[in-house]
Amino acid sequence: MSATVETADRTAPAAVIVAIDGPAGTGKSSTSKAVAAKLGLGYLDTGAQYRAITWWMVNNGIDADDATAVADASAKPVIVSGTDPSGPTITVDGVDVSGPIRTQEVTSKVSAVSAVPEVRARITELQRSIAAEAPRGIVVEGRDIGTTVLPDADVKVFLTASAEARAARRSGELKGKDAAGLAATQAALAKRDAADSGRKTSPLAKADDAIEVDTTDLTLEQVIECVVTLVEEKRSA
Repeated sequence: MSATVETADRTAPAAVIVAIDGPAGTGKSSTSKAVAAKLGLGYLDTGAQYRAITWWMVNNGIDADDATAVADASAKPVIVSGTDPSGPTITVDGVDVSGPIRTQEVTSKVSAVSAVPEVRARITELQRSIAAEAPRGIVVEGRDIGTTVLPDADVKVFLTASAEARAARRSGELKGKDAAGLAATQAALAKRDAADSGRKTSPLAKADDAIEVDTTDLTLEQVIECVVTLVEEKRSA
């Protein structure tokens, strides 16, 4: 039996950490979850963690624009992320917030809360801990994973797409969307990009050693296959 175990250990793929960054609407979440599922890895949506702490601030009467108040309260909420790609979960103080964190109120305030250094330090520490404890490896998606959170990740990917494609995806439709609605979505994305790229602490940026993938003219399946190939090549190197 011991020989069988030794053989299994010897042939099991090494744990791998994959960082997938990029702005909203590029396909990060769908790609990351699918890649994790295909490769048997964990999955972590870091954006959900920032939304979770923002939700807590909103529900506890903390002004998102008051950086000092946000910083003072940043250590209070207990945030727990489940990393199963087939059903990722997130709770705050034991409450399932997977739905509430997607409201427009949270969306409109998450950039301000995320820009507070104390918040980023708290969430970054949590993210690193989760990645370190993933037994078979993990796919971590966000905006500063390859540059700040996990600079030594085995594979780094930066997803991009045209402004029009991103707006259509974020609106939930690839065609048939009202032009005014798409324009409003595009403007909202541009505002979010400016806030995320312009913040002083861990801004949205492509790591120097990240592989950029433009998803504008690619199907989701093509993007997934591209990333899976990159990971498998790393594993076999």
